[in-house]
Amino acid sequence: MNQHLRPDPVAFIDIAAQRRRLGKSIDDAVARVLGHCQFINGPEVTELEAALADFSGAKHVVSCASGTDALLMVLMAKGVGRGDAVFCPSFTFCATGEAVALTGATPVFVDVDEATFNIDSASLKRGIAAAKRLGLKPVAVIPVDLFGQSADHDVIGAIAAEEGLFVLDDAAQAFGASYKGRRLGTLGLATATSFFPAKPLGCFGDGGAIFTDDAELATALRSVRVHGQGSDKYDNVRLGLTGRLDTVQAAILIEKLRIFEDEIAARNKVAERYAQGLGNVVGVPRLAAGCTSVWAQYTVRLPAGCDRDGFAAALKAQGIPTAIYYPKSMHQQTAYRDFPVADGGLPASERLSSDVISLPMHAYLDEPTQERVVKAVRGALSS
Repeated sequence: MNQHLRPDPVAFIDIAAQRRRLGKSIDDAVARVLGHCQFINGPEVTELEAALADFSGAKHVVSCASGTDALLMVLMAKGVGRGDAVFCPSFTFCATGEAVALTGATPVFVDVDEATFNIDSASLKRGIAAAKRLGLKPVAVIPVDLFGQSADHDVIGAIAAEEGLFVLDDAAQAFGASYKGRRLGTLGLATATSFFPAKPLGCFGDGGAIFTDDAELATALRSVRVHGQGSDKYDNVRLGLTGRLDTVQAAILIEKLRIFEDEIAARNKVAERYAQGLGNVVGVPRLAAGCTSVWAQYTVRLPAGCDRDGFAAALKAQGIPTAIYYPKSMHQQTAYRDFPVADGGLPASERLSSDVISLPMHAYLDEPTQERVVKAVRGALSS
């Protein structure tokens, strides 16, 4: 055998395997939209919103064009703007802070808990103190349910209630997860999620949704979604944007939602096998009490002194892809480094940015392939 043959690459996220499983159902769903030609606000959009409400337990679902728009639309509907402070974890994707900055409000970055990767309540309190000292008005907190696991919503909700903040849950990576027996989508004033193709529930383009039990907010969101439209199409009553989810994506999501529960269970089996195979060589992610995860990413922490680039290269040589979420926390990035941070700094976020790495994770990762990943990780660390 030729020793120079590279092994077949492992898929980091295998959308093609899911596509094969769904087969003709996706083609038929798209064909129905091509048949009726209602590409904007077609019947599938309303059907999807009802199905998502049923799945999550939320009273109202407003679909939209992306996870970023989901965050931005809630902030716009609530009139958040200049002089307001909104608290966000720094160790997350930039969209969380970006949506705040786009309204003219000030994102105030707070630290995360190193065990769960989610917002740290003590740092949140310090962030609120820092904002007040700067003369900003604290109005909201955006906890992120990172990598698929819910943040500690009881603790965050209590701090928010004490300080008069509303909670906008960023569940872009965690829709389908639950917190103390409740699905995400029913915690806080509103929950935003993303249907980007790589997400556990993803469409074939951009898409998102907002979940809320507040009827007044839902009405405002539907207005914001279409240029701030009122009862008269040409009398816009507030500032808005073009935030609609198109009908083709809604049709695709309806089919994917049918198998979502099964895929969540499969992802959890993959996570369990990783924890068993790697728990004694890397820092594996841990679920907090009362939390479930949809494992949007399987993110591990490398041991002290390990060369992360060398580790990634060793895996790549064996056909195993990795990714780093996130090599820079938000407060370390060019566009965000001048925004305030919680008193005491954000040391946990900075440590995580220097030593995390994510391994292949999806519902179709079979045992032999996963064994290959585990073996490669263990080999790279012992070499």
